[in-house]
Amino acid sequence: MKVVAFNGSPNKEGNTWHALKMVTAELEKEGIETEIVHVGNKAVRGCVACYQCVKNRNEQCVLPGDEVNEWIQKMKQADGIILGSPVHYSAIGGTMKSFLDRAFFVTGVNDSMLRHKVGASVVAVRRSGGLPTFDQLNNFLNYAEMLLPTSNYWNVIHGRTPGEVVQDLEGVQIMRVLGKNMAWLLKLVEHGKGAVTPPERENKTYFSFIH
Repeated sequence: MKVVAFNGSPNKEGNTWHALKMVTAELEKEGIETEIVHVGNKAVRGCVACYQCVKNRNEQCVLPGDEVNEWIQKMKQADGIILGSPVHYSAIGGTMKSFLDRAFFVTGVNDSMLRHKVGASVVAVRRSGGLPTFDQLNNFLNYAEMLLPTSNYWNVIHGRTPGEVVQDLEGVQIMRVLGKNMAWLLKLVEHGKGAVTPPERENKTYFSFIH
């Protein structure tokens, strides 16, 4: 099994990276392969609502010049996905948001590619805005019908300078427990294949509130 984690911080080894490493360390202890992809330092355009991914249904975004399509394939091939972001104005970092908007649109219109994969979100924050950002990340996982492991508190860890989060002992425990629970859920899903029939995927029903 493999889990791919996306680091939405502009800092390669800042506090978001440290949080992701805490989670992936627990996964690796359980024999699960992990990879951390650095998104936050890249130039990634936001979705332009062209709907070409809906028309083409080829698992690709038509916007050129970045690595979004490569990252989409990493998500497709993984058993689990972790989304990590710092807090920018009580929200997801801009580059990470642009990536997620495009990636989850593409995966959604291509037969819900991420459906029933295991997904988790983690947030690194100096002081405030951690919970709004955590909720925003989880919106993508929920919409994709992913399976979310939990920890013993919300997945937010505190620190300002790179590496300072290791001093947040409660936050460190949160990440550690999340990693353990994610590994357990991944194994449940793996062992359930062929033994438990998953519910059939339903086509999305759209309702217009304008009459």
